[in-house]
Amino acid sequence: MLRQSPSITGPPKGEMAQFKHLQLLTRLPDSKFDQAHASGATTPHSGIYKCQGCGTEIISTAGDPLPPPSHHQHSLNQGGVAWQLIVATV
Repeated sequence: MLRQSPSITGPPKGEMAQFKHLQLLTRLPDSKFDQAHASGATTPHSGIYKCQGCGTEIISTAGDPLPPPSHHQHSLNQGGVAWQLIVATV
């Protein structure tokens, strides 16, 4: 299941998903957070993914395809659509 962030243009680059209770999250220095995944690729880990070009965030479930390039529009200077895991679910 995929859900798009309510923002059409996405948050400013560098911001991330928001949260209230830090004690509910665990910092994990894992390489799964460093990889970029192509549009339409199989989601490797369930969680929140951020487009590296524009900052749009989506939720994707492991085994489901990540959104295709037509999911949202980019300007030429934003480059292609690539998804990076920013918050993993357990």
